Amino acid sequence: MPRPLPRHCYREKVFRKDSDFYLYVRVGHGPRIRIKAVFDTAEFWNEYEAAIGGKTPPRKAGPTAGSLAWLIERYREVNAWTSMSMATRRQRENIFKQVIATAGTTAYANITSPMIAKGRDRRSETPFQARHFIDTMRGLFAWAKSASLVKSNPALDVEYPTLKSGAGFPMWTGDDVAAYERRWPLGTRQHVWLAVLLYTGLRRGDAVRIGKQHVRDGVTTLQTEKTDTPVDVTILPPLEAALQAGPTGDLAFICGADGEPLTKEAFGNAFRDVCRAAGVNKSAHTQKVQGPESSRVIG
Repeated sequence: MPRPLPRHCYREKVFRKDSDFYLYVRVGHGPRIRIKAVFDTAEFWNEYEAAIGGKTPPRKAGPTAGSLAWLIERYREVNAWTSMSMATRRQRENIFKQVIATAGTTAYANITSPMIAKGRDRRSETPFQARHFIDTMRGLFAWAKSASLVKSNPALDVEYPTLKSGAGFPMWTGDDVAAYERRWPLGTRQHVWLAVLLYTGLRRGDAVRIGKQHVRDGVTTLQTEKTDTPVDVTILPPLEAALQAGPTGDLAFICGADGEPLTKEAFGNAFRDVCRAAGVNKSAHTQKVQGPESSRVIG
């Protein structure tokens, strides 16, 4: 859910795939000034302070034409980028920030497979991040090749890192659920948290978004964050009982102590803490529950 904005700053809904809203600043009856930087970044606060003073926010000079940073900026403007889900774009945007910081001034035409392999190897301690890096660079240069900006895609020949084998996230057991519910009984917001995850099977990024506005005739309908796929989830009796007992938020069933929605990151951390308080060493990652309740899923 959107975070609170500073004074005189407000959101305006737009109907574009690359953004859900624009940010503006207006003091009294003064001029309406758009803030183009990402909220709560250093650039945002610089633009905000300038706008409060009635000045057009200062804009940094764009990247040099022909540089890798310039190519990334052009990529952000095309359908190949804007058609991706917001979750995918956020993930890849984080990688682009790292790439621009280390190689943004490099001519994109000079980027080679060995250079991308070095970027992969710098992320060797986090194999999944390394895979995301390769996917991001493949996507960038696939578009560049289709736009005749490069002759070949240098990321295609770069192999994925080998993922370490392991058990992954541990499954929840019936005993885990019972222990959690003893510590956080019906009528606590922590009970609502578990019920939403347990009886919807939604990922935490979707679980924190659903609220009464998504429910009609006992069925929750929403577009998933990661794949932008519409899903319908029946409100089962145990979930209905938990929601009725509450507490829930006005816009989302899962809420914090103040009744406000939680981001998926904040919820993941908070849920882990309340699990530990219940003696359960598990998390909100998607896992089936072992035993007779195996049809239930922790989202």
